Amino acid sequence: MKQTFKIASSPHSSHPTPIPAHLTLDSVKQVHCFHSSFPMYRETPLVRLNQTAKALGLGSVYMKDESYRFGLNAFKVLGGSYAIGRYLAQRLNTPLSELSYEKLISDEVKHALGEITFVTATDGNHGRGVAWTAKQLKQRSVVYMPKGSADERLSNIRAEGAAASITEFNYDDTVRMARREAEKNGWIVVQDTAWDGYEEIPSWIMQGYGTMGYEVYGQLPEKPTHIFLQAGVGAMAGAMTGFFASVYGEERPIITIVEPNQADCLFRTAEAADGELHAVTGDMNTIMAGLACGEPCGLAWDILKDYADYFISCPDYAAAQGMRILGNPMPGDERVISGESGASAFGCVAEIMRDPALRALKEKLKLDESSRVLFFSTEGDTDQRNYREIVWNGKYCRAVL
Repeated sequence: MKQTFKIASSPHSSHPTPIPAHLTLDSVKQVHCFHSSFPMYRETPLVRLNQTAKALGLGSVYMKDESYRFGLNAFKVLGGSYAIGRYLAQRLNTPLSELSYEKLISDEVKHALGEITFVTATDGNHGRGVAWTAKQLKQRSVVYMPKGSADERLSNIRAEGAAASITEFNYDDTVRMARREAEKNGWIVVQDTAWDGYEEIPSWIMQGYGTMGYEVYGQLPEKPTHIFLQAGVGAMAGAMTGFFASVYGEERPIITIVEPNQADCLFRTAEAADGELHAVTGDMNTIMAGLACGEPCGLAWDILKDYADYFISCPDYAAAQGMRILGNPMPGDERVISGESGASAFGCVAEIMRDPALRALKEKLKLDESSRVLFFSTEGDTDQRNYREIVWNGKYCRAVL
C-alpha cells in the first residue's frame, strides 16, 4: 500500500459528550499526588525547541520528553500504575488518597490482599509499566506481546519479573488472548482497550495518563495554539484531549490525532462519520509498534469525536524523520531521544511544514510562523537496534520509499 498523508475532520456533534469528571484539573491533580508518592517520581522535562521551530516555519515547539519517566523510557507506566493502585484500593475498600506508595508496599497490605496476578497485552511500553508496578507492589504479572515485537522490549519486561512471551497474533488478537487467560486463571486484565463490561480499568488508565498533562500545564510558559497527539487505541490521545479541553474550555488549542497508515482506526472512524467504530484488521506492518492497534477504544472515541479537530493517517517515513530531527535538532536546541511512536506526531508536522506537496494540509491545520505547537515524545529508544537503523543508517527515508 502506498504510504501517504490523509486527513479527516472530527465529526463534532451538536450535543457534545461532557468531558468526564475524572479528566478535569482537580481530578488529575489527585492522580499526580498518587504518582508523586513514589520515591522514584520526577517531573519529566518539557523541552523548548526554539531554533528547530524557526527552521520549520513555526513560532514555538514544545516537546514533553517521557523518556525520563520512572527510569522506564516511556510514559505508559502512568496509566498502568494508577489503574493497579485504584484496583488495590477498591479491594481494600480504602480511598486511593489514603494509600501512598509506602502504604501499598507494606506487609499489612500484602497480607490483606494476598497474591494477585495482573495480565496485559502490549507491544512493550505498557507491559513494562504493568510489570514494573506489579513488582514494586509485590504482586505478579503476565505479559503477552504481539508477533513481531522487539526482543529488547521482551527482555526489559522479563527483567521486571513478569512471565512474558511473544505470541503469533496481532495486537488486538493478543488482547483477546490475555482476556481468555485472565478468565481461565482468575487474573486481572490491565488494558486500555475497553469492551462491554470492561470499562472501569481502561478509564483508570486514561486517568493515570493525566499526570503527564498536569505536569505540562504547569510547565508551559504560554498557551499552545496546536496540540498533536499520536494514537494507537486512542487512550492517551483521549485523555490528553479531554484534559486540555477541560482546562482551556472554548479556547482550547486545535487538537490533531496522528496514526500510522497501517493502523489508522481512529482516522477511519472519523472519516466514516457514521456513528460506528471502524477497525483495521490483519497485519499492521508499521514501524510505530506502539501505535499498531486496529480497534479503537470506545471511551477514548467518545471524547475525541467532540473535542479533537482533525485525524491524520501518517506514513512511516514521517515518524522516522521525526526521530532524526529530534535527535539532531538545530544548534542551540536540546536533543530529544524519541522512538518510532514517540516521534510520530512531530515527524508528521515536520513533513507537513517542509514538503511543498503538503501545503494544503499545512493551510487546513492553520500552521504558520505564529503557531505554538505542543507534542508528547511518549517513548525514548525502547528498541535501540531499530533506533540506530533509522537514525544512523537512514532506514525508512521518504526518498527511497
